[in-house]
Amino acid sequence: MASFASQVKKELTQLEVHPEHAKAELSALIRMNGTLTIVNHQLGLDVQTENPAIARRLYSLMKQLYEYDAKLIVRRKMKLKKNNQYVVRLSRGVKPMLQDLEILDPMGLSINTAVADKILSEPQRMRSYLRGAFLAGGSINNPETSRYHLEIYSLYENHNEGILQMMNHFDLNARTVPRRSGMIVYLKEAEKISDFLNVIGATSAMLKFEDIRIMRDMRNSVNRLVNCETANMSKTVDAAQKQIESINYLQSHGGLDKLPQRLQDIAEARVANPEVSLTELGKLVAGGPISKSGVNHRLRKINELADQARGISA
Repeated sequence: MASFASQVKKELTQLEVHPEHAKAELSALIRMNGTLTIVNHQLGLDVQTENPAIARRLYSLMKQLYEYDAKLIVRRKMKLKKNNQYVVRLSRGVKPMLQDLEILDPMGLSINTAVADKILSEPQRMRSYLRGAFLAGGSINNPETSRYHLEIYSLYENHNEGILQMMNHFDLNARTVPRRSGMIVYLKEAEKISDFLNVIGATSAMLKFEDIRIMRDMRNSVNRLVNCETANMSKTVDAAQKQIESINYLQSHGGLDKLPQRLQDIAEARVANPEVSLTELGKLVAGGPISKSGVNHRLRKINELADQARGISA
């Protein structure tokens, strides 16, 4: 069964977007997963992924936006549990494409690792760039697991800062931390993860995430109520046991008939009904009903008298 993260990414690769917004997505994919090469004195580009749907997305975006025919290369892994590597390779038109995407400077001499200003200044481009960034370096825990977590890995600090800025533009309360020779931006709050999925266009995944989250939270609430009820029952049983021990002690050391009538009545009711709550006991006592606080006061008095008797006999 496909992981929740792969389901999210599959949905994202099937979205149709405006060409200007598609450029923002493509620039994130290339900036994060691309490698420049020199072949026959020509600038080449390899973009690598383990996800075949992302590889197809890369290929189609390059074809749609720049009419370039890239090659799709599959590198098969012989080791167990190792995914195939998919390489989208472009051998021509690399320099003008990267300059248009503002990954290369206008002179074509240096690589810009930061997110372009024109993306940071326009919300729809930000959404598309975050979609590409999540496809390239993002992961998300299955919401049925013990904790909620979404992150995007960046190799460069200034790129990480751009992703952080874009995510918090949408009030996602994102945070950042160093990780494995790079940086991550991450989300821990379930509501914010759901909002992020909506921001990048993973609507179906967002609805599934919310369904699972609501069911999980409901189960947790039920468990808390059951645990609380169990704890209260345990306290009731323990308290009743102590009360009955006190009553038995007084009975065997002088008898209950020396007690005031109201204490005799509550003692007889408690011995006859050891399992009931104070409220229920108040309805069963002779001369009742009496309030819960009244029952508690009388039983506490019996405990005190028994403790005093034990102290005298000791």
